[in-house]
Amino acid sequence: MTFKQRIIALTKYKSRILLAFLAIAIVPFFSGCAAEQQAGYVVNLEVWGIFDDSSVYNEIINQYKKINPYVGEIKYRKFSQDTYVQELLDALASGQGPDIFLINNAWLPSYMNKLEPAPAPLVSDQDMKNNFPDVVSSDFMDNGKVYAVPLSVDSMAMYYNKDMFNAAGITSPPRTWLEFNEAVKKLTVIDSVGNIRQSGAAIGTASNVNRASDLLSLLMFQNGVDLPSRKGMLAKFDEGVVTQNGSVSQAGEMALGYYTQFAKLSLAASTQNPLYTWNFRQHNSIDAFAEGSVAMIFNYSWQNSEIRNKNQKLNYAITTVPQINPAKPVSVANYWGYGVARNKVNATAAVGAQSAAPVSNEVRTHEAWQFLRFLSLKNAGVVTLYNANTKKSKDFPIGFDPAFDYLKKTQQPAARRDIIENQKIDPILGAFAQSNLVARHWYQIDPINVDNIFSDVIESVARGDVSLHDGLVLAKNRVNYSSNGSTAR
Repeated sequence: MTFKQRIIALTKYKSRILLAFLAIAIVPFFSGCAAEQQAGYVVNLEVWGIFDDSSVYNEIINQYKKINPYVGEIKYRKFSQDTYVQELLDALASGQGPDIFLINNAWLPSYMNKLEPAPAPLVSDQDMKNNFPDVVSSDFMDNGKVYAVPLSVDSMAMYYNKDMFNAAGITSPPRTWLEFNEAVKKLTVIDSVGNIRQSGAAIGTASNVNRASDLLSLLMFQNGVDLPSRKGMLAKFDEGVVTQNGSVSQAGEMALGYYTQFAKLSLAASTQNPLYTWNFRQHNSIDAFAEGSVAMIFNYSWQNSEIRNKNQKLNYAITTVPQINPAKPVSVANYWGYGVARNKVNATAAVGAQSAAPVSNEVRTHEAWQFLRFLSLKNAGVVTLYNANTKKSKDFPIGFDPAFDYLKKTQQPAARRDIIENQKIDPILGAFAQSNLVARHWYQIDPINVDNIFSDVIESVARGDVSLHDGLVLAKNRVNYSSNGSTAR
């Protein structure tokens, strides 16, 4: 071989070495080496929700796709709240449902068999405690596993008409229920024939009081009723509301008795009830407040826009709910979080495949949870992403906070503790944000039935059809029957 031929051969050899090196170097960061055939994949994710338009998530999705090469398309679909549950259940049963879907904080017991908990190390027990109020761990965790994460937490607050307060000489909203009682007396106007012309507060009935069952739960919590917070603790409903010998517990009686007294014209001794302020003939509480015929209502942040739309000129404000003991405040939570579907027939094409081939369900659920981790947890300027197959990770610097972006666009109260701190001084969201830190909720196997049961007992006691004792015993029996007879959806 001539010198020139040896030079050409050496050059070709070096070129092959260089090409081989480049082939290894351009393998995506998760794979580690070219020999790991299963390192590469692309997963398309579908997200189902109720309240938000897809535009709310556009920037969040764009930012995420910039840093995660193994996510293809992320599609968000908005559904009607009236049809969402049925459409969701049908889709999940067929295996063609969403990868990620929205659940209420009361739904985990009935949806747990349809949800895949977060894999380690994506969202841990400690992540939940560090990022969210205590109620979130109680609602969305079971046996140390995380089943859903929220972007927003909503808790009950009090809406009050400032013009009515001014006219009655009330300078500030009530902080305690004793102050609330005094405000009701000053604000209620009853004509000479007994008709309520102006109501002090929408409380006492259920059929025309929006979220009446939640308000009763709030009063039970504040009175010390030990409502169950975990699976296997449902017997506490008996212990908290009705004692073992069947007598009504003082806490349960006080909560139900206090709530219903506002709808009773007379007391037991046939004397005029000074707190009578509401009855079954009043308009729905939301409509009545927007019309200016009731001074105080209890509800969540989502009603604010509805009230404002009904009456742009209404002069009102929002504050925290009254307390029995202001040093130990308690509110009640009603909110939503995102979970990951346990199973799905997936047809996402793998990287380099000649034809469309499904990735494993483990990869799909991993990437779904990885997106939820990015979406909901505080990132401190760095996002760590994990490859589902190799388990290798890499940090990506980022100057974008998905949860903050979401809350700025939707104007909802925050779920994350650090954003709650910033929202405390907000004139609209402040009461809800502050209440989120002390909000509670209780474990319900069948929340729709529980809502109906609480509403029924309120109506029966308010009408005088049953005593407090009989009403509470009936509610206890119905809750237990519903819980024992229900199966996961």
